[in-house]
Amino acid sequence: MTDPTPDSLAEVLVANHRDFLAFVERRVHDRGLAEEIVQDALVKSLEREGEIRESAVGWFYRVLRNAIIDRARRAKVQASRLEALAAEMDAQPDDRELSAVVCRCVSSLAKTLKPEYSEALARVDVDGVTVKDYAVEAGVTANNAGVRVHRAREALRKQVARACGTCATHGCVDCTCG
Repeated sequence: MTDPTPDSLAEVLVANHRDFLAFVERRVHDRGLAEEIVQDALVKSLEREGEIRESAVGWFYRVLRNAIIDRARRAKVQASRLEALAAEMDAQPDDRELSAVVCRCVSSLAKTLKPEYSEALARVDVDGVTVKDYAVEAGVTANNAGVRVHRAREALRKQVARACGTCATHGCVDCTCG
């Protein structure tokens, strides 16, 4: 195939969209993810149209294969990072004495967070439920639960800093916040 004009490349790719989508979906087993991969590949391909020196369809299938592989690699790295975070959170020591000393204002500030954040902190940090067990309760993956707990802690940290000022920076063990 000669260098396609922008319109002819787009027409060829759009005409084969269903086949491309079916190709990707068979490999990733998720319609939404397949649509995302095909869409991203279409956008990138249209930007690189001048580089095509062969059949646009054959070339695009190679682009899709590479996109699938890249997505799988990124997902694997992300999953391992989130599993490490979940394991780190689960490995934190259970210190009942520290829990008894926690500032009263922190509990009330936690209630001002998003409900899913407040619940995650209550179950994991207060009740001592593991992140994996919390994930089952919440109906989410362990990785998602780990991220939720992390984000909830960050949101709570910001709330405490806003409410307590320097007290939060230097340790809020003997809180006098009103």
